Amino acid sequence: MELITSPQNPRVKLALKLRDAKGRAQQGRIIIDGCREVTRALVAGVRVVEAFVCQELDNRHALHSLIRLLAAQNVPLFGITRAVLERLAFGNRAEGVIAVAEPPRRTLADLVLPPVPLVAVLEAVEKPGNVGAVLRSADATGVSAVIVTDPGTDLYNPNCIRASLGTVFSVPVCTATSQQALDWLRAQALTVYAARLDNAADYRQVQLAPRAAVVLGSEVAGLSQQWRAPDILGLKLPMLGVADSLNISATAAVLFYEALRQRSLA
Repeated sequence: MELITSPQNPRVKLALKLRDAKGRAQQGRIIIDGCREVTRALVAGVRVVEAFVCQELDNRHALHSLIRLLAAQNVPLFGITRAVLERLAFGNRAEGVIAVAEPPRRTLADLVLPPVPLVAVLEAVEKPGNVGAVLRSADATGVSAVIVTDPGTDLYNPNCIRASLGTVFSVPVCTATSQQALDWLRAQALTVYAARLDNAADYRQVQLAPRAAVVLGSEVAGLSQQWRAPDILGLKLPMLGVADSLNISATAAVLFYEALRQRSLA
């Protein structure tokens, strides 16, 4: 591997720009940090353009295995020093590998549902960490697809990738407008449940339909009017304290696991 020792190296400078949405849009690429995340991207078929490896850390088993996987897929590899790694790594992470990749480009038309699906819809969620955390729960509970509508954040923001533990690449996920998502859900003959506080039933008292979608909005704005149509059923979680809402990722986890529980009893 060619060794890069300076953060001013042109390849490194281009990779650093992928931290920002503007840089990702201009280059049409994303940056993936960490052995687990890069491995899951490769397994999901994401095209990795190049990878930076800190050879000072290549005695780690996970990193060594990943280097072999990258090499097997003919991904150009560049050695970097710890100093360069610290510039490229997200936050305080330093797992020894940073990948530059082409972002997956799924649409609603690419989503294929099983006979008994559960689809999650996230509307206008602004924090990438929340989107990532919901994807992680979706992966754990076997959610069929996640649709992020009117997104306030980039699906492939490094914080979303990190919070999802790389499941953003393995869970079928796409973006759309809220109206496009609602039209698609209806076309798929899904019963739609919206998480809200008003005109809603306690989720513990609701038998979810075999073909269902759960819609969640941001803590600040809630859900838009599209999700208050007569054919959409309201669900709520009991709030026994002084707070009037939960983080979207906590709400999602509760509802996803309830759906999994009901399906396991069917």
